Amino acid sequence: MSIHAPVNGQVSHWFDGLPASRLPLPGSRDADVCIVGAGYTGLWTAYYLKRADPSLRIVVLEARFAGFGASGRNGGWLSGLVPGDRDRMARRHGRDSVVAWQRALNDAVDEVIGVAARENIDAGIVKGGTLEVARNPAQARRLTAAMEAERRWQVDGIEPLTKEELAERIRLDGVLAGYHNPHCARIQPAVLARALAATVERLGVVLYERSPVTEITAGRATTPSGTVSAPVVVRATEGFTAALPGLKRRWLPMNSSMIATDPIPASTWDAIGWQGRETLGDTAHGFFYAQRTVDDRIAIGGRSVPYRFGSRTDRDGRVPGRTISGLRATLHTILPQVADVPIAHGWCGVLAVPRDWQAAVGFDEATGLGWAGGYVGHGVTATNLAARTLADLIGNRTTPLTSLPWVGHRSRGWEPEPLRWLGVRGMYLAYKAADWHEARGRSGTSPIAVVADKIAGRPH
Repeated sequence: MSIHAPVNGQVSHWFDGLPASRLPLPGSRDADVCIVGAGYTGLWTAYYLKRADPSLRIVVLEARFAGFGASGRNGGWLSGLVPGDRDRMARRHGRDSVVAWQRALNDAVDEVIGVAARENIDAGIVKGGTLEVARNPAQARRLTAAMEAERRWQVDGIEPLTKEELAERIRLDGVLAGYHNPHCARIQPAVLARALAATVERLGVVLYERSPVTEITAGRATTPSGTVSAPVVVRATEGFTAALPGLKRRWLPMNSSMIATDPIPASTWDAIGWQGRETLGDTAHGFFYAQRTVDDRIAIGGRSVPYRFGSRTDRDGRVPGRTISGLRATLHTILPQVADVPIAHGWCGVLAVPRDWQAAVGFDEATGLGWAGGYVGHGVTATNLAARTLADLIGNRTTPLTSLPWVGHRSRGWEPEPLRWLGVRGMYLAYKAADWHEARGRSGTSPIAVVADKIAGRPH
C-alpha cells in the first residue's frame, strides 16, 4: 500500500468531491412554508409536508449545499439512540411517555429504511445493529448499567456478549465484554442527504443553495439576495443556530471529528470479521464510534477540539493533525490488524447541544415559527421523527407523535463567554483525565467524570 498524507477537511469523506451547487435565491418570493436548512431535519420536514399536502408551496433555503452540516459529516449511525436524558424526561412527563418516545425512535430506523426503498435511495443501508464494548473494568460497569437501562426502557433485543462472543462478530483487541442493540443501521450519510434533496425536488419542493439566512422572524426568512415570506417558517439549522440573531446561546455548536482509512483488502477483513456491518462504539467518557463503510474502509470518530470560542463553526471541516493522530491511535488499539493501512481522510463537523442536553421539537401557531434540533450527536434517526412530528404540528393534526415528551421542550441558554468556553473545555479535559485514570485499572467510574457530568448537566 502506498503511504500518503490524509486529505484534511473538504467537508467530509462521505462526499466524493464537493457537489455542484444549486442556484441561489434569485430575489424575494413567497411560499406556504419556508424551511431554513437543507440537512436531514429540513429535508425530511419538506418530504413529509409535501407528501401530506402536495399543493403546498415549500421553499428550502440552504447556506452552502444540501448535507453540508452534520447530515453529511456524521458517523452514519441510523440508530434509535435517544437525544436526551430519559430519566429526567420521565420525571417531567411520566415513564409511559418516555417509553413511547424510545419506541418511536426505534420505529423511525425502519421508517427511514422504508422511505429509502420506496424512493430508490441507495445509501448503503445495512441494519446490523450496534455493538457497544468495554475496554477496562470501569467501562464494563457502565456497559452493564447501560444494558440494564435499555431493558428498563423496554428496548427489545438487547443481547449481552462475552469477549469470545464479540470475537465471533469482530476480532477486537483488549475488550472485556459488550452488548448488541438491534435498532441501528449503517448508512452512507451524505448519499442519504443528497438523495433526499433530489427526492423533495421531484415532489415539487424548491431548494435554493448558497442562500444563507441572516434572520428569521414571524413570516419571513431573510437572505442577502432576498426574503422568502411564508406563514410558516421552520428553523432547521442545528449546529449553525448560534449564528442567527438572538440565538447565540440557544444551542452550543459541539465539534466531533472523524477519520477514514484507505480501502482495506479482503485478506485483512478475513482477519477482522465484521461481516454483519454493525456500528461499533465503546463506553469511555471520550467515546469512539465507528463503521465498516460501503467501500470497505473503517470510519471512526470521536471528540477532539470540542468547542470553539464564541460558538464559532468551521467552514470546510479541517481538523488539527493531532486529532487525526489520536483517532488513528484509537483505531490501532482496538484493531491492530489495520496498523499498516493508511488514513485517507480526516474531517470534523458541528452538532447542536442544548444546555440540558435535551433535543426539542416545537411549533408556535401564533407566529408560524417551527423548529427542531439539539440532537446531541444522535440526530440521524431523530431528525426523521422530528420532521414527521413537525409535519403533524404544522398540519394541526393531533397524533401520538405530537404528544411525545420532547414536543415543546425549552432549554435554558448557555452561559455567556468566556464561561461557556471555559466550562466546555474543562469538561472534556476532565473526561480525558477520567479515561486515563480508568485505563490504569480503576474498577469503577472515575469521580472526575462524575463531577464533570454533574456540572455539565450531561445524561449518564
